[in-house]
Amino acid sequence: MGLLRLLLIVVLASVTRGACGAEIVGNSSEGLLEFSVGKFRYLELKKPFPEEAILRHISSNVTFVIFQIHSQYQNTTISFSETLLPNASETGTDKGLVSILRPEQSMCTWHLETLDPEPVQNVAIPLSYSESDPIPGGCNLEFDVDIDPNIYLEYNFFETTIKFAPANLGYARGADPPSCDVKMGPDSRWRLQYDVYQYFLPENDLTEEVLLRHLQRMAEVPQVQANAVKVVTLTADDKTSVSFSSLRGQGVIYNVIVRDPFLNTSTAYVPTHTYACSFEAEEGNCSSLGRVSTKVFFTLFALLGLFICFFGHRFWKTELFFIGFIFMGFFFYILITRLTPMKYDVRLIVTAIAGSIGGIFLVAAWWRFGVLTLCMLCVGLVLGFLVASVAFFTPLGNLKIFRVDAVFWVTFSCIAIFIPVVFMGCLRILNILSCGFIGSYSVVLAVDSYLYTSLSYITLNILRRALHVDFRRAFVNVPFQTNDFIVLAVWGMLAVSGITLQIRRERGRPFFPPHPYKLWKRERERRVTNILDPSYHIPPLRERLFSRLAQIEGLFQKEQPAGERTPLLL
Repeated sequence: MGLLRLLLIVVLASVTRGACGAEIVGNSSEGLLEFSVGKFRYLELKKPFPEEAILRHISSNVTFVIFQIHSQYQNTTISFSETLLPNASETGTDKGLVSILRPEQSMCTWHLETLDPEPVQNVAIPLSYSESDPIPGGCNLEFDVDIDPNIYLEYNFFETTIKFAPANLGYARGADPPSCDVKMGPDSRWRLQYDVYQYFLPENDLTEEVLLRHLQRMAEVPQVQANAVKVVTLTADDKTSVSFSSLRGQGVIYNVIVRDPFLNTSTAYVPTHTYACSFEAEEGNCSSLGRVSTKVFFTLFALLGLFICFFGHRFWKTELFFIGFIFMGFFFYILITRLTPMKYDVRLIVTAIAGSIGGIFLVAAWWRFGVLTLCMLCVGLVLGFLVASVAFFTPLGNLKIFRVDAVFWVTFSCIAIFIPVVFMGCLRILNILSCGFIGSYSVVLAVDSYLYTSLSYITLNILRRALHVDFRRAFVNVPFQTNDFIVLAVWGMLAVSGITLQIRRERGRPFFPPHPYKLWKRERERRVTNILDPSYHIPPLRERLFSRLAQIEGLFQKEQPAGERTPLLL
């Protein structure tokens, strides 16, 4: 009799295994992880020891449960059964499964394990929903699991893209799910809307504890709406894919809330996170993002920029070299990046050489021709470039109209050209403003090579737009936290101090230095005609060079014999 009862229990357990995993009858046994609806639980998974999670006492008005588990960068596998099947399991750092409940069902289990040799710290939670709530991923046709509530994330240096499966309308226990694509009326899944949310972790904090704690703010609908920023709302006609600018080393959590506007209900997908970098890479991992070449380049650039910020107008030729360096370096970097497969360090060295040539060329052009308007046009365009970059760094840059490249670049160019045109009547003010703002911003770029700051993306986003065609579809949101406020204050303080100092010092002085070539030519004619001038008796430069070369050549020649060395007899 006891054997027959045991056999009956085994048969019932195998029959009830389905979308909700294995339903457990009786008290929990050892090794089970007890969960409660809506409550997070921390757990540690080890490779040879899988765990089994159980949820008991599910209310009768609950029609489906989403169980999700998160880790920082080590993969975790969640499945409905001990045997891993492609359509019944998920593996990753932020994964979940939807369990559709059958009538009279009140318990569910899920199997958890990891293949990572190191122990994995996780946080997990089961969330319950009723028949009026939409089912995330209920109309999945792209991914392996039949009902997939997960958000799939891909990233590169330029952009981070999230993808998710369309949702379906909710339905009661035991009923057939609504058809996904048979009809498109208001009583179908085409009435659903998707709100995409973005949440930034604290800057310069890569700890596991902080991530797992903040992930808890992005799991349920009320918390997501209260803590995150809604980036865009998609309809059922839109493609379920959204791109963002990649922020290397900055933790970001994404989630999607699907809403049913007719029933005023909503459900959250499984949140996903990224740092846009790898924790396990040997080179360029999340803990050591700043390359040595980048630090050297921008440190030297910042030192020159700091000098220009306070003394640029006085040292006019140095400022022209600085502007020419920026002009030529920026365009040359874009050119070699798009046309050659050079490594980053090589590109940076070549860019530094090309920028130096551009700076020398602009200084030489001023020395020989002395065209002030042309030089100030270059200065004004660099300032206009910075102003236009700041304009598109604001929410203006996320407007849908600017995803068209022609509209974006025409608008950007108009803003950049507008600045020198406005100040063409007061060139000295334009030059001093350029020195203050551009020179001080170079310090911001140097700070970013050592410590993350969002202000570096003012110009980096424009560079990415020029280098990567698909970057036009990316939202360029960035965090603005304590570090950014400090760096912004330093940038403003340096700019205001440099502008004020130069305006006060240049008061009463000539607006710009005279034409160097004319001065040199006049001085040369004066020396030629004035024989009383000591410089009149100085040989020409060519004769002095040949004389110096002859002296150097004589140092390497052997001493010649002087003839007979015996004294002559008288």
